[in-house]
Amino acid sequence: MQRRHFLKLTAALSAAGALPLWSRSLMAASRPLLPVPSLLTPDANGQYTLTAMQGTSQWNGKAVPTWGYNGNLLGPAIRLQSGKPATVNIHNRLNEATTLHWHGLEIPGAVDGGPQASIAAGDTRQVSFTPDQPAATCWYHPHLHGKTGHQVAQGLAGLILLEDNEIGKLRLPTQWGADDVPLIFQDKQLTQDGSRIDYQLDVMRAAVGWFGDMMLTNGVQYPQQAVPRGWLRLRLLNGCNARSLDIAASDRRPLYVIASDGGLLAEPVRLESLPMLPGERFEVMIDTGDGKAFDLVTLPVGQMGMTLAPFDQPLPLVQILPLRVMASGTLPDRLATLPPLPKTEGLTSRWLQLMMDPQLDQQGMQALMQRYGDKAMGKGGHPTMPMAHDKPVVSHDQPMDHSMHGMAQPAGYDFRSGNKINGQAFNMTQPSFAVKLDETEQWTISGEGDAMLHPFHIHGTQFRILSENGKPPAPHRQGWKDMVNVDGWRSEVLVRFSYVAAAEHAYMAHCHLLEHEDTGMMLGFTVS
Repeated sequence: MQRRHFLKLTAALSAAGALPLWSRSLMAASRPLLPVPSLLTPDANGQYTLTAMQGTSQWNGKAVPTWGYNGNLLGPAIRLQSGKPATVNIHNRLNEATTLHWHGLEIPGAVDGGPQASIAAGDTRQVSFTPDQPAATCWYHPHLHGKTGHQVAQGLAGLILLEDNEIGKLRLPTQWGADDVPLIFQDKQLTQDGSRIDYQLDVMRAAVGWFGDMMLTNGVQYPQQAVPRGWLRLRLLNGCNARSLDIAASDRRPLYVIASDGGLLAEPVRLESLPMLPGERFEVMIDTGDGKAFDLVTLPVGQMGMTLAPFDQPLPLVQILPLRVMASGTLPDRLATLPPLPKTEGLTSRWLQLMMDPQLDQQGMQALMQRYGDKAMGKGGHPTMPMAHDKPVVSHDQPMDHSMHGMAQPAGYDFRSGNKINGQAFNMTQPSFAVKLDETEQWTISGEGDAMLHPFHIHGTQFRILSENGKPPAPHRQGWKDMVNVDGWRSEVLVRFSYVAAAEHAYMAHCHLLEHEDTGMMLGFTVS
């Protein structure tokens, strides 16, 4: 539908002489158009339907098996209204169990879709909830313990557009797929013959995460998108398993951040580049009034003491092609009124220590060096992690055991306890602590003594960050968040939960580097 809309629009503009010559030549190129997720609407009974299913995607000239919701890859965008009840029927047409987690929504634990809410192959689960929070861009994805990374890598993810009465008063761009454009960034790795997604969870990836050698935007490589001139609104999701991004315009035009995970900021924040953790969402505004084409790129990112590909140069993600037709949205000076941070004196405080099993740490780093050898050192002596198709190597003299969900691992090693919080790996049946309903708490999440990046996510709440890695949060990170950066030091957040989460449907707190989550760096907690 989006391709037809794009071609109809550009054809009409070209016939009217409104399409610049350089745009016409680009239209004739073989570059893919940006696929824009359809907006999912309720049926005659007022219910939404999502079906996790198998399909295929075309990459590098080959049909690759992928998974999606209601289609081959990714899923539709679900538009919800704050304060309005929603009922969703979730069908699992995969050949294995899955769950569906509503990442960023403040809803009861019983419908949050954590690892306890497993949907067996061929089964259906119905959930009903009423979101009661400010407008925000959230997302949905699987949360089956031990398999989250694999299922997201296969393609299961989609956006949630939560709206309220206040955001409509701001005259932001709202034409879906025209001046209000979603961009889901993911990296994938295919097998050497390009026939399927090459996902394996071995000691190296359990230690550092799964990184691909192919960057996708809405499921395709480096697409182009025609937009009106004026203010362009982009809804950005870092949907990667483990890769951090640093988003910028190729011509360095500024990005104006208007919203973070949980909704609008107090006012726009002007940035030249926008770092994004896995799982994070930001909404940005870009001025395209000059009519000049530009790329949205990700800049080189340092992670785990290494510079991850694209190494020493920006990697283009999508090309933006402004047309002569004018956009109608504006960039307001003020966006939302955020409540002041409460005083921390007298609050219940909790300490969450993130840690990796020493055996996994040692073997994972050894495997990393064994796989890449001298290539692990990049230009200027900075370590790099190349992205390559070669098979992972754990050790030449250790037999492999593929019994746990196809995980490649040294015989006898239990991946379920490779990563921990407060010395304990995730326990499905034993929540770690109990939180009182509607009481603010101060949580400190510590990565001290750990060289790994931990994008930390807490279910059932949108919190405020007090500090990140010992520093005050950057201005664009001072709004409502459900992700916090923990990178070698400690970060502090103020959390409050407005819904019950019983032990059988406990909320989760975990590292959103999915391979860390799948190997134990997660805990459950109750709210009552």
